[in-house]
Amino acid sequence: MDATTDSGRRLTARPISRPPVDPAEAGAFARPSGHTAPFRRADGPEPVRTGPPPVPAALLDAFGGSGGLQRPPRHPVPDDEPAATVDDASPWRDPAAPARLGEPALAGPAEVGVEQTPAPRLTLRDALWGRRLRPSALVGISAVALLIGLVGAVVGSLLVNRLPASTTDAGVQLAEVQPGVERATGSVSDLASRVLPAVVSLEIRTGDVGGTGSGVVIDGAGYILTNNHVISLAADNPAAQLTVVFDDAAETRVPGTIVGRDPLTDLAVVKVDVQGATVAQLGDSDSLAVGDPVIAIGSPLGLAGTVTTGIVSAVDRPVRLQGGGSDTDAVIDAVQTDAAVNPGNSGGPLIDSTGAVVGINTAIRTLGGQESGSIGLGFAIPIDTARDIAQQIITTGSVTHAALGVNTRSATDGVTDGAQVQNVQAGGPAAAAGLAEGDVITAVGDRSVGNADELVVAVRSHEPGDQVPVTVLRDGREMTVTVTLGNE
Repeated sequence: MDATTDSGRRLTARPISRPPVDPAEAGAFARPSGHTAPFRRADGPEPVRTGPPPVPAALLDAFGGSGGLQRPPRHPVPDDEPAATVDDASPWRDPAAPARLGEPALAGPAEVGVEQTPAPRLTLRDALWGRRLRPSALVGISAVALLIGLVGAVVGSLLVNRLPASTTDAGVQLAEVQPGVERATGSVSDLASRVLPAVVSLEIRTGDVGGTGSGVVIDGAGYILTNNHVISLAADNPAAQLTVVFDDAAETRVPGTIVGRDPLTDLAVVKVDVQGATVAQLGDSDSLAVGDPVIAIGSPLGLAGTVTTGIVSAVDRPVRLQGGGSDTDAVIDAVQTDAAVNPGNSGGPLIDSTGAVVGINTAIRTLGGQESGSIGLGFAIPIDTARDIAQQIITTGSVTHAALGVNTRSATDGVTDGAQVQNVQAGGPAAAAGLAEGDVITAVGDRSVGNADELVVAVRSHEPGDQVPVTVLRDGREMTVTVTLGNE
């Protein structure tokens, strides 16, 4: 059955698609006008080419050669002919030559620089009158400039206050003014200036061992009052050197001689051979009251002419003194002061607000160990006691003290304090008055006794031969006996 019977219509071939031809391309690639046959020779068979086709002159000129664009055919080299030499400078001649970099075929055209014309500068005149800036821009610039100026002024002022100025100025002339300090009569400076010439330093040397202390001139003949523990190092050693240094412009140094000393009161007298020495005025220690201003003068730690001030902290303060490298074994009825007193002040004067000597600085209380400096607890021998001892030493060379003739210890029963008698010296004043062991002494004369040291200073406040009432407790009963004091 044919196709017409099956489908009722005949299938035809799809027409060939022929896109429109561009007239320009048709003119370039079409056959010449009048030629319809293939391009071949009309007069015979097509010739067989035996060599490369001719190269157009334009290509030869572009690629720089006249032998064609292709390499010549390679022919086997006979064995008897030498091998061709490969030109290393021309790798195109050898296909097996390695690749390498070379110069570019053609140099690029040189870049031609374009000269930049500078923009015209904007001057202040153009900005203000040439209308080159808007008014708002001018206002903004002015505000910024003002702000920068203010910041600069603040920073400059801070730097001026901090940075050091020039250290030299040839035109500076310092002003001279009259002193405005008034040193009234009775001031510390006035009193010190009057008493300092009467205060001396004492230096003791025994071989490589030495010590220093202070003293005060008490008589125009050259007698100096000081402490026993200051000069005891030289007392028993003839080889010791005792030098007295005066507080004057020349720091006069003269040898001193020990006149006498009293270990029981820690006082001594030294004499020097000088003329016209300044003498200190001796005052009245019994008139001192707690709170009175006082001045301590001496040579603490070797610093001559040192002046310190304070007040009277207490009076009639019993203080026991012993040891310290000397034979001193004393109990003094001290004047306590908070004026700074240190080692080396010993033997120097304690003066009152009139410039009179009211005590001889003798001891300090410390915290123990290596704490040897002043803590405001200084003690001085009352000048009333020191005057009496110095007078005895100068006139007789020895000292006597009132004695009761008992050994005692401090005691208390929880209610009453006193000095309990441990033993009574046979034939002594206490034995003659009927005192016995176990009695507790609570008063001597009008002075109460609270311990053994207070008994010592109470008895020594009297003279030998004085008859004094002594109050004692015996078997719980209080009784008073009269004792005629002896001497020691």
